[in-house]
Amino acid sequence: MKGNRTLTIIKPDAVSAGNTGGILQMMIDAGFKIVAMKYTWLTAGQAGKFYAVHSARPFYNDLVQFMTSGPVVPIILDADNAVDAFRKLIGATNPESAAEGTIRKRFASSVERNAVHGSDSDENAAIESCFFFSGLEMFEAK
Repeated sequence: MKGNRTLTIIKPDAVSAGNTGGILQMMIDAGFKIVAMKYTWLTAGQAGKFYAVHSARPFYNDLVQFMTSGPVVPIILDADNAVDAFRKLIGATNPESAAEGTIRKRFASSVERNAVHGSDSDENAAIESCFFFSGLEMFEAK
């Protein structure tokens, strides 16, 4: 059974461009409920730990630098089949390939500056959510 919670992060490019409200509105309009949200600025250590899965990839250092370049807005969202539904809403990593009506098509400027992060599995949604918010109780049925 698919889970009902996922994590997203509105990235520094979207925050600095003033797109936080528009992105939140797209999430709400798509039927997502905001369970938790905060405004924070990641340190290099935090960003490095969050993206450690990519540490051997050539883009890792640039990703860490980008994610620490300004404030971010991590959010836990609730909806049926949340991970898959949200991945559909955000669109392809490359905004040029993203479908019309997706967050990345509307707000991203490049593959690197793609406006939002979205968990890619129920397991990662739980892990990533606990990185920003305390406790797995957020994944219990309400």
